[in-house]
Amino acid sequence: MIRVLVVDDHDLVRMGISRMLSDSTDIEVVGEADSGDMAIKLAKQLSPDVVLLDVNMPNIGGLEATKRLVQLDMGIKILAVSSMVAQPYPSMLLKAGVNGYITKGTPLDEMIRAIKKLYQGGRYFSHDVAEQLAEVLLSDNAASPFDLLSDREKQVAMMVVNCQSPQQIADQLFVSVKTINTYRYRIYEKVGVDSDVKLTHMAIRHGLIQP
Repeated sequence: MIRVLVVDDHDLVRMGISRMLSDSTDIEVVGEADSGDMAIKLAKQLSPDVVLLDVNMPNIGGLEATKRLVQLDMGIKILAVSSMVAQPYPSMLLKAGVNGYITKGTPLDEMIRAIKKLYQGGRYFSHDVAEQLAEVLLSDNAASPFDLLSDREKQVAMMVVNCQSPQQIADQLFVSVKTINTYRYRIYEKVGVDSDVKLTHMAIRHGLIQP
């Protein structure tokens, strides 16, 4: 049996996925989490083989949760799930350590196929996600202004455009508010904006968040 932990902050989505996966004869849903914090806590307790991880969650999002799950060094495979396929999300999560990336709305049979592929030691990416990653590999130019940012800058930028305050970001990343504001202004300079609002509009235009 493949032990799966389902992580999504929307109760109906999470319960629906869990119920569907439970119908599979070789998959056991060992737990559910509604946040990145809870995902890390349950991963330590339950030792799942695969974590089905929603990318867009409040507080500790999918990117930070992925990094912390990888740091546990328990051999857990991470299958990211998101409605957003535009860069830099796929590349960021791939660098963070996900083993696969599928889109929300992926048919159940494909989701099960992805889980099994990861469990067997492989990787799995939805077709549109794979196209985005291929474009980055084949292009000499940055796919979006966000590609100009370092991994930490991208992380801070995504937390900003998801309406987290400097204090909230500082608390999650264990740094000072002053350090976060330094990151913010460095991000502004690199992508050519001068406010959180303009940064958010840019993120929407490049498909990183939904309006």
